[in-house]
Amino acid sequence: MRPLTPTRFVEFDPKTLSDIEGRVVVQITPEGTLGQAARTANRLTKGALARLVEAKSFEKAKSGDVISLAWPAGMKAEALDVLVTPRRISAIEARKAGAKLAARSGGKPVTVMAGSMPRAADLALGMALRDYRFDDHKTADKDPSEAEVVIAHKSPADIEASYGPLAAVAEGVHMTRDLVNEPANVLTTTEFANRLAEMESLGLKVEVLEEAQLEELGMRTLLSVGQGSDSPSKVVVMQWNGGDDDAAPLALVGKGVVFDTGGISLKPAAGMEDMTMDMGGAGVVAGTMRALALRKAKANVVGLVGLVENMPSGNATRPGDVIKSMKGDTVEVINTDAEGRLVLCDVMWYAQERFKPAGMIDLATLTGAIIIGLGHENAGVFSNDDALCNAFLKAAEAEGEGAWRLPLGKAYDDLLKSRIADMKNIGGRAAGSITAAQFLQRFVQDDTPWIHLDIAGVASVKSDTDYAPKGATGWGVMALSRLVQNMFEAD
Repeated sequence: MRPLTPTRFVEFDPKTLSDIEGRVVVQITPEGTLGQAARTANRLTKGALARLVEAKSFEKAKSGDVISLAWPAGMKAEALDVLVTPRRISAIEARKAGAKLAARSGGKPVTVMAGSMPRAADLALGMALRDYRFDDHKTADKDPSEAEVVIAHKSPADIEASYGPLAAVAEGVHMTRDLVNEPANVLTTTEFANRLAEMESLGLKVEVLEEAQLEELGMRTLLSVGQGSDSPSKVVVMQWNGGDDDAAPLALVGKGVVFDTGGISLKPAAGMEDMTMDMGGAGVVAGTMRALALRKAKANVVGLVGLVENMPSGNATRPGDVIKSMKGDTVEVINTDAEGRLVLCDVMWYAQERFKPAGMIDLATLTGAIIIGLGHENAGVFSNDDALCNAFLKAAEAEGEGAWRLPLGKAYDDLLKSRIADMKNIGGRAAGSITAAQFLQRFVQDDTPWIHLDIAGVASVKSDTDYAPKGATGWGVMALSRLVQNMFEAD
């Protein structure tokens, strides 16, 4: 993966403003009050910022807006970016402002004259999150990047220390985006497992379970999904043991369908190319584990991902087949395109049997129905435990990642009844996201606090978001890292 744009923290000194090259950022409040660096820039540009503030158009300026002046007089910079911001802003406001600055940078060096801005580390995080591109498969010559971020602050050491853990999370987000954006002929199940194994260098313990081991464990529902593909099915287990030796871990479980044709229940051709992102849940688990390792989280967390490819062939699972899960329950496969839950149920059961987790969270691009219900603003949240669920929702809100809780109940569960097996793998069109969650809950042990996150609408999008260009978003890495910090890290 491409490293984050280099970020330096230096002593704030407005006298250097005239000699800074690239883009320079100064602050003006929505009321038109110039910050210390802005006053210096105003003198250098012979009153340009004063005229900007006096212009009628500035009356419409809102907090977080960026107004750019090209080739400002009296300065070596090629652009002077005016960040409209109050003196006190929230972490989310600072991050969004940083993302707007990064979107304008054009690969040029950016110096932010932050002064005493208390949320400068969050502004730098916003810049790191937005300064992302996935162009590995473009053959045009790429100009060497000149990108660099310099944060000029009155307490640079303190801001740099605050930024360190945030940069670790940003790197995890970028890893998730890289995985989700990668085409399926590159990110095969084997390549995916290899990339995860490379994280052993960060201190993670990584195991790759191959098909023979999965068969021996009884993971037949997972294996049934991949049996039509030439790519071998795998389960990858990543352990981060940063907490107390006797503390039960949090288990994160991700659906990793590297490409989903629907199997014998074949999807329509239109839009099938987007199914390279059907491993988004596994991508979030991978990025979160990377972030936790990089920031040396004082918690025990285990990430497990089921890696398969759902293809039609003479050996593929058929509608009507009955499969026995690792738990021992039998599943009648009504639709082979409802395959993600078949992957997750075995991995979830394995996670509980082996690790006895303090809590378990699964993530999957599971249903199109969640997009109909929540669009691309919120992930669907389902849970059997109010305390864990509320803690996650609080973490997601704090990180600006949309999440909305939806119900579970017996009436929905009854829709999964099968005439010939213990359950069907779908419950019909009505409440499709809820019945999918109900299916998974059947594989949650009574004493395990559990959350299911349906991220089909938020894992990859067709337009720019606050923090990402169109494509993979990396949704969930920040919220899960915050949840671990708030609820599972040792004092």
